Amino acid sequence: MALTERLTGRLLVATPLLTDPNFDRTVVLMLDHNDEGALGIVVNRPLDVDVDKVLPVWQPHVTAPGRLFKGGPVQLDSALGVVAVPGDATEPVGVKRIIGALGLVDLDTPPEVVVGGIAGLRIFAGYAGWGAGQLEAEIDEGAWFVVDAESRDPFTDEPQRLWADVLRRQRGDLAFMATYPADPVDN
Repeated sequence: MALTERLTGRLLVATPLLTDPNFDRTVVLMLDHNDEGALGIVVNRPLDVDVDKVLPVWQPHVTAPGRLFKGGPVQLDSALGVVAVPGDATEPVGVKRIIGALGLVDLDTPPEVVVGGIAGLRIFAGYAGWGAGQLEAEIDEGAWFVVDAESRDPFTDEPQRLWADVLRRQRGDLAFMATYPADPVDN
């Protein structure tokens, strides 16, 4: 992959070749990608922890199911908030757009200042990170499919189905990957 292609705002979908348990059948929303590396969050791994256990003031405002999500294996003690910003309006206070309707919210901002200008919110513990050239090498090795994100992807009602749903909406042979069994022996 040429470094001229930036992945910010796109999705990485784990291929069946990626067997690392941290990323098996994950969908990663890329938050930043540049010459120094890349940063993203896994958007399809809800935890069995309500947001109010770590950020109680945000619990009433998060998108159902109201759970904290495991954003990746790096810095699990940190939190990132992803929001949907409707329309082409300016960024609400405390929000930085990533691309299109998707943005990051500063979780130190009081929720009442932010929530009137957003349409969805998910909070992620940790993130996925790659050093310079590392992600490009993984893509070249066949570990990730790179596809376009839809603004609803991080807020899906059924995150456990997102891997298959994202693949199913692709064109051509990639759509068939949605039916790939979790264990090829089951084929």
